[in-house]
Amino acid sequence: MNDGSNIDAQNQGATEYSEDQKIIQAIKSIFAAAATEDVAMFNSIVASEFYLFEGGVRYDGDAMMDLIVAIHASGKRYEWNVTDPDLHVSGDMAWIAYTNRGSITDGAGTTNQTWLESAVLRRRSGSWRVVFLHSTRTPVSHATA
Repeated sequence: MNDGSNIDAQNQGATEYSEDQKIIQAIKSIFAAAATEDVAMFNSIVASEFYLFEGGVRYDGDAMMDLIVAIHASGKRYEWNVTDPDLHVSGDMAWIAYTNRGSITDGAGTTNQTWLESAVLRRRSGSWRVVFLHSTRTPVSHATA
């Protein structure tokens, strides 16, 4: 299991990802697919029964991607990151909880944002697929650094 340290730093020079790194990469790939509106990529990462809880609403994969397209059309862009991962693997099932430290950019500028997120994944044929994702936005801090 991961102690929350930087996965990329642990793997420098290695030729094969650990199971923890594969799970984290699956989440990062969802973020990349959403950022580029790449439905094919998204569908290659999520299980057929995937759903997401976001903002008090349940979305299936198609509805989530439709929401992202609408958000992008309104002029907003998001940056998402997996930080402080807490991973647990049991056979072909895994769950991860992490802090998503990112930002929201629109016509008014960029606002740093943090979400508390968790996901359940299932391994099939050696690949981790996201079955469930839950995201809770934390209040924006107005403190200056």
